[in-house]
Amino acid sequence: MKTIRTVCAHDCPDQCSLLAQVEGDRVVKIQGDPEHPFTAGFACAKVNREHEMLVSPDRILTPLRRTGAKGEGRFAPITWEQALDEIVTRWQAIIEDEGPLGILGYCYSAHQGQINRGLMLGLFHALGSTRLLAGTVCDSCAEAGWDAACGSVGGADPETVEQSDLIIAWGADLMTTNVHIWPFVERARSRGATLVVIEPRRSATAERADWDLRVKVGTDAALALGLMHVLARDGLANRDYLARKTLGFDKVEREVLPRFSPEQVAAITGVSATDLVRLAHLYGKARAPFIRLGEGMSRSHQGGQAIRTVALLPGVVGAYDKPGGGALLMTAPTFGFDASPIRKPSGPAQTRTVNHSRLGEALLTMKDPPLRALFVAGNNPAVTCPDSAAVRRGLAREDLFTVVHDPLLSDTARYADIVLPAASYLESEDVLRGYGTYYVQFAQEVAPPRGEAWPNRRLAQELARRLGLKDAVFSMSALALAKLFFANAAGTASGLDPEAVRRNGPVKVAPSGPQRFATPSGKLEFYSETLAAQGLPALPDWAPDAHGESLERRFPLRLLTAPGYFQSHTAFSGIAALRKKQGAPACVLHPEEAKKRGLEDGQTVELHNDVGVVRLVLRVSDEAPPGVAFVPGQRPAAEGGGTTVNMLCSDRYSDMGDGATYQDTRLDVRRAPAAR
Repeated sequence: MKTIRTVCAHDCPDQCSLLAQVEGDRVVKIQGDPEHPFTAGFACAKVNREHEMLVSPDRILTPLRRTGAKGEGRFAPITWEQALDEIVTRWQAIIEDEGPLGILGYCYSAHQGQINRGLMLGLFHALGSTRLLAGTVCDSCAEAGWDAACGSVGGADPETVEQSDLIIAWGADLMTTNVHIWPFVERARSRGATLVVIEPRRSATAERADWDLRVKVGTDAALALGLMHVLARDGLANRDYLARKTLGFDKVEREVLPRFSPEQVAAITGVSATDLVRLAHLYGKARAPFIRLGEGMSRSHQGGQAIRTVALLPGVVGAYDKPGGGALLMTAPTFGFDASPIRKPSGPAQTRTVNHSRLGEALLTMKDPPLRALFVAGNNPAVTCPDSAAVRRGLAREDLFTVVHDPLLSDTARYADIVLPAASYLESEDVLRGYGTYYVQFAQEVAPPRGEAWPNRRLAQELARRLGLKDAVFSMSALALAKLFFANAAGTASGLDPEAVRRNGPVKVAPSGPQRFATPSGKLEFYSETLAAQGLPALPDWAPDAHGESLERRFPLRLLTAPGYFQSHTAFSGIAALRKKQGAPACVLHPEEAKKRGLEDGQTVELHNDVGVVRLVLRVSDEAPPGVAFVPGQRPAAEGGGTTVNMLCSDRYSDMGDGATYQDTRLDVRRAPAAR
């Protein structure tokens, strides 16, 4: 048996270093790499079983051509030669007829490898096709909110958390989505630190916290402004830091904070005035307070303001200058990598775009020319996109030639004309950089691709060759592409040798010294001229959602979604043991809400609104607060009676970054009618 070091390429901030135990061509065990300082020798409950995914009976092992109606999932095996011939012939006909804008192609975050993800993007960039504005379903709003305050820079090094004396997990369920920070949190607590969790529900992290504060969905900015109000009022603001390192706090103090007294904020957020004052004093008196922000709070109509306002809080007390203090949303911007040689090898700098959150609308209504071909890799938009019922209607178009490259027959793949078997990250080489840690790693291939599966890199290069694209990247090895990715790094990754990274394992490239800011002023910006120029509030603020309030009488519950512990998204659906542990797709209601509706634990219920109806199994628990329907994890439609929760979500945009607003969804819950 041999041991091969590789890297988890799932969409997770931790980006674990892994050790794969291999017998022949078979991976028999996956475990964490003890030599990685952050991921520290253990893998999450999902990735521990990743080797089972490689041999899952659900894997696609050969190219497939559709034989039934779109959505039925009926296919017949074909050869790679037949599949590629058909794809290239269809694409070339579209390009000759109306130009490349009739094609939409993308590769998203189910594979975090910079090569396997980036080169597929490079193929469509070189073709000049319609481009997807990816990330709006996930992080574009959060990034825009953080950038408005701090600029495009990473936050605090998560390993410094052990030096903190107050840790706030704000909208971040660390145990589920960032578990490798937990040992650092526990070391800090062993030295006297306090862990506070601020979330709408009682998460796995909240159950382990010293103090759990429940905030109403969508009111995080108001809570942060209430804390600022008390800090300023009670002499706990660091006026020296505010004068030297920030811009515009005087305007916030004068024009905004008077509207966010403890009593006013309590009425908005559900956090009592007493608890608000207590938290403000705890934060203001802490030596090195640290905030871990979760992206979930950004998925509402004021999500950018929420992230922005929480990111400003450390500036009020000067925590950004203190080891162990500050805040962390993501780390990636600090690396300074330049992926454009891989992602943009040629092709027009600008062309037509489609917002990821409105894929359904684009497939159904885009004209001049309409979208006639769709390629999907590393994503499952029939499940993940808002208004996923509209996405499915678009995918059902008989005149839309759809190709999906996936290890599994996903909900999206069931609508495809051609399905191509994709290699797992364990079956290919790549280079990865964390977005919740400051490490760069090289992923080794630990087993050959099963069946006839191809990695994205090989597929992109073969399609490019057949389409006549001459860019050098379409004939480079994985290592050569890695060197290209490293070549122009301008941040902390500058000067790294990819061969050394490949040979030596994880390399840390964290920034040193106090938090720096990359805003136009070079300071933490409470006042943003950039936002003002975009017609957005220049100062942090919060206002009621008139649109949501207009729906509240008919649909009194608000949707809250979060990753499931064993099934965070459909990439793990091929592992039967994890599906069993997670249980059936569920809706969690507070006992008061269940009683109002005459509902009981274990019943099949319907979540419904004007957009759609979704069937789930009811769990009655005070894990969910009153007024909320909590749905953990993204699940294939077949597990939920043919429906998924995003069928209820509109494609309304957030305030910044044109992001998705899943958490603004209004609905009600009723008993499902008996099956006929």
